[in-house]
Amino acid sequence: MKERIDQFRRRAARYLGRDPLPVQPGQGVLSLSFDDFPKSAWEVAGPILKDHGIHATYYVAGGLCDGSNMDKVQFSERDLQEAFEGGHEVGCHTFSHTSVLRLDAASLKAELDRNSDWVAERLDGHRMSHFAYPFGDASLGAKGLLGRRFTHSRGVTDGVNTGVADRNNLLSIGLESRRLPDYDLEGLMAKTAESRGWLIAYGHDVEADPTPYGCTPQDLVRVISLARQAGLSILPVSSAFSMMSAKSA
Repeated sequence: MKERIDQFRRRAARYLGRDPLPVQPGQGVLSLSFDDFPKSAWEVAGPILKDHGIHATYYVAGGLCDGSNMDKVQFSERDLQEAFEGGHEVGCHTFSHTSVLRLDAASLKAELDRNSDWVAERLDGHRMSHFAYPFGDASLGAKGLLGRRFTHSRGVTDGVNTGVADRNNLLSIGLESRRLPDYDLEGLMAKTAESRGWLIAYGHDVEADPTPYGCTPQDLVRVISLARQAGLSILPVSSAFSMMSAKSA
């Protein structure tokens, strides 16, 4: 019964309580992001991003720092600082990496406040302006609260953001070994270019033997290469959002 209720809440959040965001960049855009984030998302993915001259978005849950998640070592404070100093974006992922389906409004606010303070203490006062839902779980109540606090939030529903997107539950695709084989990546890149849309990709670990929720270094390079071949700009999530907002103003 609980899982059925959760499914209903996720579905309701997908279709209801939408906050329209016109998607109209001058050309198609790809954004790369990493959730949680595992140490390899910086130590392995970081050099790849640098080699290709691009920046990504790291969604941070402070409670995972120096810990383990999915049997993978998570980021250290130094990893977080190096990523930020290297020009990558840092966004919010709650403090304890807790699904919003398990939090009432007061508890969610407390999670956000704690994560905000934790990150600001380590990144010279940086205040996160955007959010990614842990586990991709969204709810109508959370969307309303998050919409008042953040400029935008990203979910995990497959798709390219085109036309008018939901600012508080942006579509994305998974840089995940369990999902990549089922994607027509060339087709997704072509659709993004033709529609002048916004494709957001999220991942976790980046390793030769990734978890089902991570990818290999070769997978990451392939996604970057296909985006370039399709003529897409590659921008961090918040940078792409700012471009949309400027054009819609």
